[in-house]
Amino acid sequence: MFDLELPDIPGRPLVRGFATCLASAVEVRPADLPALAADESFGHALAAWKGWLAGRGFGLVPIADPRSFQWAGWWLAVVDDSTSAQADEVQGQVAVLAFGTPPGVVLSPQDKSLMGRATADLPISSAFAVASLDPVLRPLAAPAELQGVVELLAVAPQVETPMQLIDSVQALPGRGLEGDRYADGAGTFSPRGAHRPGYELTLIAAEVVEELTARDARLDFASTRRNILTRGIDVNALVGQDFSIGGVRCRGLRLAEPCAHLERLAGPGLLRPLIHRGGVRVDILTEGEIVRGAPIVLQ
Repeated sequence: MFDLELPDIPGRPLVRGFATCLASAVEVRPADLPALAADESFGHALAAWKGWLAGRGFGLVPIADPRSFQWAGWWLAVVDDSTSAQADEVQGQVAVLAFGTPPGVVLSPQDKSLMGRATADLPISSAFAVASLDPVLRPLAAPAELQGVVELLAVAPQVETPMQLIDSVQALPGRGLEGDRYADGAGTFSPRGAHRPGYELTLIAAEVVEELTARDARLDFASTRRNILTRGIDVNALVGQDFSIGGVRCRGLRLAEPCAHLERLAGPGLLRPLIHRGGVRVDILTEGEIVRGAPIVLQ
């Protein structure tokens, strides 16, 4: 994702702001979007962007209830913000780019004070998800070699309490790590009712955490609220793979994307740098002990 200021392209402030957010989400330059007249209305601009995206296999799907919308992907919103100096002078609106579950603002070129804000707290008048038009699930290619080690372990006994570093822990299939709030069904995002996959264990790479710590001394492994800090392995490549942590068999389910809740607990600045780098969500397949230094290898 590009880190963009409001670009010097034709258009009213809302059109330019939305173009900036859309370009950032799909990783192109704003100038690569369809050319628009300086006085183009937002509605006409939106139609042009939809046609441009459709030609590339994507679309902008309207979101019926933006303030309660939960989806771990990019989506764009128009916020009513007449107090902003960069708001559209006609409509008093600004465009933002949101991400995460629960979602927060990761880009706000017209009003930087909105960065990191939870979308549930904003007066959103309209919103759109960037979505693929092709629903086909294609098989993942298994890496030729994938291995690393467990560098640190952490659990939090209760919701929103600080993470506690430990030397070893018992892994419980269908539940999580013994002593962790998710194993007891008491985590912030613990599923209600029937068990759902992806809430048992989380991994994050030490290499990512070290980069964050170098940028901001407040951020460390505990701030990410993940269970296992790995070393020497591409954790994103574990999605869709069966692997072992010591003698415990696991399955990588999906990326553990950051969210507005994580930023609220750890402080501002954590949501955006962890996008696609926040680790992986894992299910535990067999019971056993996980210790610091345990190898992580594909099955």
